[in-house]
Amino acid sequence: MPAANSDNGADAHLTLDRLRALVGSGRIDTVLLAVPDLQGRLKGKRYNARHFCERVAHQGAEMCAYVLATDVDMRPLDGFTLASWETGYQDIVVTPAISTLRLVPWMPGTALVLGDVADRHGEPIEVAPRQMLRRQLTHLAAHGLHVKTGLETEFVLYQGTGDQNMTPLTAENLDFALDHTPVALPFFRRLEAGLAGAGLPVEAVKTEGAGGQVEVTFPYGEPLAACDGHLVFKHAARTLATRMGLTPTFMAAPQTGIGSGLHLHLSLWKNNTSVLTDPDGALSTLAEHAVAGLLDALPQLGPLYAPNINSYKRYVPSSFAPTAFTWGYDNRTCAIRVVGHGENLHLEVRVPGADANPYLATAAVVAAIAYGLDRTPPLPSEQSGNAYRDMTAPPLAHTLEEALTWFSESTIAEARFGREVVQHYTRLAQVELDHQRALVPDTERARWLLHA
Repeated sequence: MPAANSDNGADAHLTLDRLRALVGSGRIDTVLLAVPDLQGRLKGKRYNARHFCERVAHQGAEMCAYVLATDVDMRPLDGFTLASWETGYQDIVVTPAISTLRLVPWMPGTALVLGDVADRHGEPIEVAPRQMLRRQLTHLAAHGLHVKTGLETEFVLYQGTGDQNMTPLTAENLDFALDHTPVALPFFRRLEAGLAGAGLPVEAVKTEGAGGQVEVTFPYGEPLAACDGHLVFKHAARTLATRMGLTPTFMAAPQTGIGSGLHLHLSLWKNNTSVLTDPDGALSTLAEHAVAGLLDALPQLGPLYAPNINSYKRYVPSSFAPTAFTWGYDNRTCAIRVVGHGENLHLEVRVPGADANPYLATAAVVAAIAYGLDRTPPLPSEQSGNAYRDMTAPPLAHTLEEALTWFSESTIAEARFGREVVQHYTRLAQVELDHQRALVPDTERARWLLHA
């Protein structure tokens, strides 16, 4: 059943006046002010709703800058220009983006709003994920183009909480199944109802081929809003699952042989007309430049869509995850899949994993498209068969270390994102590598403990 306070989807998006009315009636008493962090999670504070309406909505709030300069464990770290021990871990200014204000039915009496961040002088923080995507959309707009985006994500649902005693919710392959378990079905219903009540109706939910794996797709929309909604969805999935004794994971490769992706579906528009097809339905010259840009630039932007060591364990042949930068029509063995017809024709970028920060992954894709439009690199031949067999196509990076080398030395990354952003995310990737380097995983013990 839906949680308390679940208005219908039309009422889920709030204006400030509507919020004041709900606060006055006693229906809302708390507002969450959230900033998307580098890992694609919501971080922020709970505010008394009256205080938010009277003060925070107009004057903004402050938050320690380290929320945009830390690893997944929220450790204070040196090496970031934005915030470190040397800077004294100063505050940044968070301005509520009122257009993102919404109800969150899975948290009674609560509304949520995302914030944009700036320094003390009012200058945007360029390494902030929302700002990075906004910048790339602005660059594309210089071509007279705008993007429509739909996100399709996979995750694995486990029975239990805590990583010691968890097992996948189901053991068998339930791909496209409609006979869901007595535990899965109530979770799906609660998730769908909660998201609809938050103004995020899903397009479809399906079980996937791996045990406990679920895929959720959302309708097309404006890219920034799509990424905002993705973080709200992950918050809902985690909150509702925990209440049922379940745990969702968005790891790219949570177990050997299992890979979860975050597929980005994008189309390009000029005014109200799709520009990916010619009048005869063929791929337009502009679309060819866009695809060529993706194939040329994405190899150099790996840490933005595959940020962790685990991310690269998803890129396995015959796994439906790409292993090389290829493209083809309706071909799921490719990195870039051209799919649909007429105005519905779009590009499905299959490279990001479920662990990707959606703002960063989408920013990388938009930047690569703009690069293709600017530089018009040659488009390789399409793949009409099994792209895994093509040994001549440029491979995806095999490791985070390899991807980091390409990224940190990339002229494309620096030209499209700026040196500040490249240095910031280089440091973040290096933190991940340093953290793992000294750890001995169970797989090494199992292979060598008795044989070395």
